Amino acid sequence: MKTLSRNTIATASYTERIVQFGEGNFLRAFANWMVHQMNRNAGFDAGVVVVQPIEQGLVKMLNDQGGLYTLYLNGIKDGKAISEHQVIDCIQRGINPYENFDAFIALAQNSDLRFVISNTTEAGIAHVATDKLSDTPQQSFPGKLTALLYKRFRFFGGASDKGLIVIPCELIDRNGDNLKKIILQYASEWNLEDAFTNWVNDDNIFCNTLVDRIVPGYPKDKMDTITEDLGYVDNLVVEGEQFHLWVIEGPKTVKEEFPSEECGLNVVFTDNMEPYRTRKVRILNGAHTTLVPVGYLYGIDKVRESLEDPVVGSFLKDAIFDEICPTLDLSDEELKQFSNDVLDRFRNPYLEHALMSISLNSISKYKTRVLPSVLEYVHRKNKLPKRLLFSLSALIAFYKGDRGGETIALKDNQEVLDFFTDQWSSNDPQTVVKNVLSKVDFWNTDLTKIAGLEDRVTANLENILDSGMTEALKSLVQ
Repeated sequence: MKTLSRNTIATASYTERIVQFGEGNFLRAFANWMVHQMNRNAGFDAGVVVVQPIEQGLVKMLNDQGGLYTLYLNGIKDGKAISEHQVIDCIQRGINPYENFDAFIALAQNSDLRFVISNTTEAGIAHVATDKLSDTPQQSFPGKLTALLYKRFRFFGGASDKGLIVIPCELIDRNGDNLKKIILQYASEWNLEDAFTNWVNDDNIFCNTLVDRIVPGYPKDKMDTITEDLGYVDNLVVEGEQFHLWVIEGPKTVKEEFPSEECGLNVVFTDNMEPYRTRKVRILNGAHTTLVPVGYLYGIDKVRESLEDPVVGSFLKDAIFDEICPTLDLSDEELKQFSNDVLDRFRNPYLEHALMSISLNSISKYKTRVLPSVLEYVHRKNKLPKRLLFSLSALIAFYKGDRGGETIALKDNQEVLDFFTDQWSSNDPQTVVKNVLSKVDFWNTDLTKIAGLEDRVTANLENILDSGMTEALKSLVQ
């Protein structure tokens, strides 16, 4: 059986307009898929040159297949469970700068180059003090990009139209701002001329982004079946969910050069991405965290099964629409659409997401993902959100470490685990609740100071312990 390549399948070639740092599963299932759609449906004509950001990577394998790979998208689409696949052909070639630095730095001389896309992990946007301009290559991603930009600045004589649009996808807050800051730091440490610093500031655009798509990656366990179905060998098959969202914070000119709208892609261009970040953390991540202790103590192990259960599913939907969404400032239409998308993602029959895998460090997750909704709800409504507080009661019960005689494999830092072991040694719910809610180390505030909250959480917890989660939750939902 033949291996996937440009000799075995009809594909297009495109002008090299994008340099991409990172060749991993996420970028290939997310950014490259979108570039592919824009090339095919909006005449984008943007070829991608992939730069391997670390010494070990997939560039050789990518080049062996001519930059091609098969992407499977599995999930809920237009209300139906859909699995579909296509060959993505926007990657024209890959470069390993550790083996061929000259090919990498020569990218600076490409007059067609316009975009930089990256995903070098959360640790990738970092300053490495030992990086020098003379290195071939620099160790860090920002160091490599600084060298590339400086070469471009010198080659084109600081021409303003040769600046680049940088769109990082690393999962850190304000990724573009942080990347630019490090580049300017290198410019100073390497004693580069002021004109270069001015060119970076004035003629290059660094966008902040929020990216969202679950990408399980290479489907190792299914590859025999996939290979038989495809009729060719593909060593770079990647799986992703149907849902995608790319929020890009930058000037309006970026939207004008990035024809995602013409393809119906879920790309949001904005001058302020914070409402979208808050929406994701509160609704998507907050719903996960709200669900975990309730669903697990109810006797359910998977996210999808939780949505399929009429009682747990109703609890979670009401928590999202009635208690989380009212605390956010985006339009009702946007919040409703995003919330329904989240619920569809939770129902995805192609992904089995275990509740226990989400339970890691649940106390800090509740603080960052759910507690802000609780506090804002109290502020706006002048009443307590009963479902979000029921989840808090369930969380305290969860940290007792027992589900119907079965020991729960709690995963948190040792201080948290030791605290709950000590608290539950008394087996007095009122005392446990008081001590948990007043522990400022957990919440950055004393939650017992909020009128009625301690009594509500205590009553919920006593009901869970006395009646069991099934009956306690049914009485809440009804």
